[in-house]
Amino acid sequence: MSNTTQTLLSPPWTKNSDGAIRKIGVELEINGMELDTLAHHVAEFLDLSIDSNGRYERVLKGDSAGDWIIELDFNLLKKIGREERGHNSLSEEAANTAEEMLALAAKAVVPLEVVSPPLPLDRLSQFEELIKLLRNKGAKGTSDNAVNAFGMQFNPELPSLDAEMITRCLKAFVCLYDWIFERANINLSRRVTSYVNPYPTDYVKKIIAADYWPNLDTLIDDYLLDNSTRNRALDMLPLFAFLDKERVDAKTDDVLIKARPTFHYRLPDCEIDLPDWGLYIAWNDWVRVEELAADKERLDACCEAYHDHLDSTFERIFKDWSKIVEREWLNP
Repeated sequence: MSNTTQTLLSPPWTKNSDGAIRKIGVELEINGMELDTLAHHVAEFLDLSIDSNGRYERVLKGDSAGDWIIELDFNLLKKIGREERGHNSLSEEAANTAEEMLALAAKAVVPLEVVSPPLPLDRLSQFEELIKLLRNKGAKGTSDNAVNAFGMQFNPELPSLDAEMITRCLKAFVCLYDWIFERANINLSRRVTSYVNPYPTDYVKKIIAADYWPNLDTLIDDYLLDNSTRNRALDMLPLFAFLDKERVDAKTDDVLIKARPTFHYRLPDCEIDLPDWGLYIAWNDWVRVEELAADKERLDACCEAYHDHLDSTFERIFKDWSKIVEREWLNP
């Protein structure tokens, strides 16, 4: 494991722009059990009631933070599953058989997903306990099978929505990306899918430049020019769609972009069946991003050093930026 402690670190910003405690949504992709079994375990742990939104989706109600979703992560089947089955004709029976075959095939490669509502920061420890429970109940993750390209995603609410805050966090993330990626030890099954691609180097060099402090319109336009896809380790499209939906819609046609005032961090694998794995591993590395973003003097110096590294062929070939970051730019 990449961390030696299971403590969930506190980020430098604990409140949002309204002064309320920040919230974090968590998405966990697993298999190893049936949909209704998973829904039962989560509902029992959180003392929630179970409702159905079709044959492949369960909605858990009763949490003050909002509904929890337990679903098969397959949009076509979810759409089919919301329609009432017919049994009055050969064509309807054929459609039912086709659905059953599709569902059977999907079980081998498509994960079940646990999607939390936006949880206050002080409830992340509860999600950590839920992970332990599901592990004990037989949940399986990425490395259980060569085709399991399963991830854990989380959506931290921003402390504020101004352009400088967003730019700081973007700069910090790209500076620490190599270090985070090495620690995350991403499974080959997810590396080859392109789900968690890094930002293009030209875009990275643009945003870490010393004079790059754009207004919001320019920040969004620059991002969309090189990253008009959800397949990024840090997907900014939900945030930018929340801030300027028309601008994002003009450059993308992905109906799965969900506008919300959060980052969408997609990099981590889900290794739920490993005994020491938990939310704390990826979360604590994310906190290091926010810590760098919060320290502007250190951030500016790190960006300058990273820009020099990227501009030097010798540095890129013979020096490991992730080790330089750990040694020189991370707080002890």
